[in-house]
Formats: sequence, C-alpha cells, structure tokens
Amino acid sequence: MFRLRDYYAPDFTDPMFASCPDAVLRPAETDTVAPDNYHAMSIYPEYFRISGQWLLAEESRMDCVPVYENGKIKVTEFRHLKAGDLVVCGRTEDGSEGIYVHPDGFRAPEEDRQVFMFRQSRSRETSLTRDYRELCDLLKYEKDHGKIVWVMGPAFSFDGSARKALAAMIDAGYVHAVLAGNALATHDLEGAWLHTALGQDIETRENMPNGHYHHLDTINRVRKYGSISSFIAEEKIDNGIIHALEKNHVPYVLAGSIRDDGPLPPVYGNVYEAQDAMRNEIRSATTVICMATVLHTIAVGNMTPSFRVLPDGTVREVYFYSVDISEFAVNKLADRGSLSSRGIVTNVQDFIVHIASGLGLL
Repeated sequence: MFRLRDYYAPDFTDPMFASCPDAVLRPAETDTVAPDNYHAMSIYPEYFRISGQWLLAEESRMDCVPVYENGKIKVTEFRHLKAGDLVVCGRTEDGSEGIYVHPDGFRAPEEDRQVFMFRQSRSRETSLTRDYRELCDLLKYEKDHGKIVWVMGPAFSFDGSARKALAAMIDAGYVHAVLAGNALATHDLEGAWLHTALGQDIETRENMPNGHYHHLDTINRVRKYGSISSFIAEEKIDNGIIHALEKNHVPYVLAGSIRDDGPLPPVYGNVYEAQDAMRNEIRSATTVICMATVLHTIAVGNMTPSFRVLPDGTVREVYFYSVDISEFAVNKLADRGSLSSRGIVTNVQDFIVHIASGLGLL
C-alpha cells in the first residue's frame, strides 16, 4: 500500500529564527524587470518573513521571483512582472535576510544519510524492478488522490504496442494531462489513420511506398477538418494516444518547435504561450513522468517544485520521473537544478508496456 511521506515544516520557534529580520520588499520599477538583488526561487519549499510571520510560497517555480501580494507570496516569471510588484530581495537562504529554503522537508529529522554508497546515480547498471513496483503503487494512489502529468516525446507513436499500452492507461484513468509537441500527436494520428509512423508500419516496421508523405498527409487532413476532434470523427479514428485523450476529455498541451511541419491546429506557435499553458497543468500536478524528450523534460523540470500545497493546507511531495534510453538525458535534469528527479534508464516503449502490465491493463 502506497503512503505519502510526511512533511516536516521548519520549527520557527527555534532560537536560530529568533533574530531573523523581515524580508526586504522592493517594487519593480518597470514591467518585466526585477529590482537589483532579487531573490530567485528553487525547487524546494521556501519561507519568507513578512510582518513577523513566515509565509510559504505555495505555487513555486525554479528561476522565478517571489512577489508579495494580498498577504501571500506569489511566484512570478520575470516576463509577467508588473511595475510596482513587491519583489522579495536577498540572496541568502538561512533566514538571515528573512528568506529560508527548506530542502529536507520530506526527510524525518532522525534520518541519517549514508555518505558512501555504490550506484547512486542512474545508469544502465541500475536495477529497475523496485522502480517499476514503486511507480505502479504510486500511480494506483495518484489515480484517485493526485494529478498525473505525462511529458512525452514521439518515440511512443512509432510502436504499436506502446500506443496501445498508453491508450489503455488513459482509458483507465492513470493520465490526467499530457505535455508534448507536434511530432507526438502527428505520428500518433498517422498511426491511427494510416497504420504508419513516418511511413513505417507501426507493427511490422515495413516501409510503405511514398511513406515519407504520410505525416504530411496527416497534418494536411487534420488542418482540412480544422481540428483534431473533427479529424477523429470524420475519419472514424478508433485507436491511439490522441484518440484516447480526446475520448476521455484529458487535457493535452502541444508546444511548437522551430522544426515543426504543419503544424497541427492546437499546437502553440508562441513559445511563451506554450510555457504558460504547460505551467497551468503543472501547477496542480503531484506526479510528473517525462519520457524520451530531453528539451521538454528540462522545461517541465524547471516548472515543477518538489512539493505541492493541497487545498486543505497539507504540504505533500511531488514525484518526478525522467525516463530515457540515454543516461545523459536522464541525468541531465539534475544538472539543471531539478534535484528531486528520479531517473529510469530504459527504452520508453518497453517501459510503458511494462507499467501498463504492472497495472493489470494488458
């Protein structure tokens, strides 16, 4: 039975906090520009002393700034700052400037960390059996108690079994939002319509005559109908990832790229609008699983804090997985500050089939 780890908030009655001053608030002088010595957020819970009270920034995001507004700390991207916003300033994290970063909130006070251990990084030598078991237990819990967001590259759409596995998970309620790009949706719809991905049969891997036209034909046909939902209805599409998302009314965000063909109608062409749409889904996410997409993984990792404040005020852990066949891709996220990410080095097509089987769906 899966159980969330308890959160241990700082004890602000501790003498170490007795002499801490209020945090310095300075107004932004112009839109999109923070005052000098602004504080930048991390992935961890951060508290700010305002008028003698320690306030937790509830919806945090790395590399953004804390703004005091209406009695709360609002975490804001630089591009969304407005002149007059009261920005917290200070570069220390120990409370000496009224700013306290709390990295060990989900570790019991009596827990010790062993300094020297083998195989702590994620590599091809890492045993995955326990990872799969724990992830399946987590997904069963989150299905009813959380929000599971999947971040996906197009590799799934190239394999018929992987498409079926993920569609089964969507139908069963294990997918609450999907963040992807034009390619994932295009090749999945190509698979549903023409049974190919980039012109190659998704089961036999046979290359079809003029198959290199298939993804363009798919985009063109969707654009002809004006929307993915109309394409699915008119062409009587009955399988695949996007079909399952549409059927179950699961939201998905398709962020555009400079290399996109078409693109499909719902793809965001403006990168900042795409980022806002992605963060809107991440704000309430409690488990995030990124698979075979390095740039999307880093982007979402930068948007995802290590914790979430629930409506009842409870602070809970956010689980973040990075799955890729490349050790570099899995470990890259930690280099960019997402230190709570858990890596699984494996083929994502095999991974999703294994997880769906572990959930009893195949």
